[in-house]
Amino acid sequence: MWNEPSAGVAVAALDPSSAGRQPQPAVVASVEPGSIGEELGFEPGDQLLSINGVRPRDLIDYRYLTVEEDLTLEVQDSAGKLHRVQLEKDADDGLGLAFTEALFDGLRQCTNRCPFCFIDQQPPGHRDSLYLKDDDYRLSFLYGSYLTLTNLSESDWTRIEEQRLSPLFVSVHATDPGLRSRLLDNPRAGELLHQLDWFACRGLQIHAQVVVCPELNDGEALVRTLTDLARFGAGEWPAVLSAAVVPVGLTRFRPAEDGLRAVTPADARQVIEAVESLQSSFQQQLGTRFAWLSDEWYLIAGQPLPSRGTYEDLPQQENGVGTIRAFLEALEQATEQLPERIDSSVHSSWVVGRLVDQALAPVQERLNQVDGVTLTLHGLPSPYWGQDQVVTGLLTGEDLLHGLRDQVLGDQLLLPSVMLRQGQPVFLDDMTLDEVQEQLPVPIRIVHGAADIVAAVLGQQTKNP
Repeated sequence: MWNEPSAGVAVAALDPSSAGRQPQPAVVASVEPGSIGEELGFEPGDQLLSINGVRPRDLIDYRYLTVEEDLTLEVQDSAGKLHRVQLEKDADDGLGLAFTEALFDGLRQCTNRCPFCFIDQQPPGHRDSLYLKDDDYRLSFLYGSYLTLTNLSESDWTRIEEQRLSPLFVSVHATDPGLRSRLLDNPRAGELLHQLDWFACRGLQIHAQVVVCPELNDGEALVRTLTDLARFGAGEWPAVLSAAVVPVGLTRFRPAEDGLRAVTPADARQVIEAVESLQSSFQQQLGTRFAWLSDEWYLIAGQPLPSRGTYEDLPQQENGVGTIRAFLEALEQATEQLPERIDSSVHSSWVVGRLVDQALAPVQERLNQVDGVTLTLHGLPSPYWGQDQVVTGLLTGEDLLHGLRDQVLGDQLLLPSVMLRQGQPVFLDDMTLDEVQEQLPVPIRIVHGAADIVAAVLGQQTKNP
């Protein structure tokens, strides 16, 4: 049960520049069973107002503040009643609280005007979250989202240093100051090399990303960018840990005169040749390949993916570097020991983006050798985005209905979970899973990873996450 409420809530902002703009209270979403939070009486909907007199701005502050062994919490319950809770705990013990948002003072949005920004290449009229331009260093630290470093205040830089918010994930695109300023349409973008010096001097680190736009930042510009980044990749504590090179993604909704064009197979082959040559040099200088190409480059070029070992410890897997290779490896493991036959025949249809279907064909063939299994692989384009070669995660509900019309789908349709909004049955075009299901003649089964796909094909039931 709650302790008696205090007379009031005294809070102090951690950031002097935020005077007059207090963060919103942290709203509890869930409480871990058996946790300190449950013992104290926390319930979903309760608002955490302050910790030892300080109102946290975000999940990072919350974690820093709750490391203390003696805590005084100011809480407002869902009925509006105030509580003052005092407790002692071990420094390693958390409270077991999860919150509805990671940021309690709002998202720092992007101030750049990149012509290749995917957010600006979406049609209007969909859910608000699709149009948020995240350029927040806190989400970069917490979840690995990319930022540009162009909207940071002096107090932000101070906080990054004091709280050791490292590594961050930085969209570089180019290191030449003039070129980067033009690509981001922001004069502050030209400060990048000075900012990397700042990270290096303080023992802080980043992972870098380069989105390649043909005829803008490829060729010599790309070589310079990766070479400049590699200068910060040496030593026992490198400031730049890795660099990912990814192709620009363009949709039919972008402005007509944006000066951009899609990556062609010839472009992909040239980029692969340039980066792989640099990898050999970096390996000798730094003891690591340092810079990696996302798997899309090889698929666009029609070339086989590199072997698993070339990706080292997959430092940029969430950025598409080695993602498909790791998935293929997981599928190989999941299909090492297959039965000769299954008791009841099952015909499954498996939907993927057209860009990856050829890479998955050997797995399809292996599974179809099991007596009773029929697996049809549907590599779909995306009319919605106007892309013929598309990764699975960008397929929309509209793409499914268009691509599967008049197809023989068998007994079940397997949809990878990456097509849905995390935690919600909604596609990128705001169609719901139920709406798609109503228009398809077979039941949909959402599959999570390689083992789940194989189990579904074999007619086995698994408990999805």
